[in-house]
Amino acid sequence: MKVILDQDKCVASGQCVVAADDVFDQDDDGIAVLLDPNPSSDRADDVEQAAAVCPALAIRILG
Repeated sequence: MKVILDQDKCVASGQCVVAADDVFDQDDDGIAVLLDPNPSSDRADDVEQAAAVCPALAIRILG
């Protein structure tokens, strides 16, 4: 699994962090930061949830 985060699209909702806090974080302005672009397969459900709840559709999952 490869995760791509488009920070330019991020609206700082924090939903990705709630869904997968070991894969996403937020900077001081609330913009999402990708901590792990290749999370293990046991994190797949959480990462998919993060992508699904992102109001800006800023998260893409490949593979």
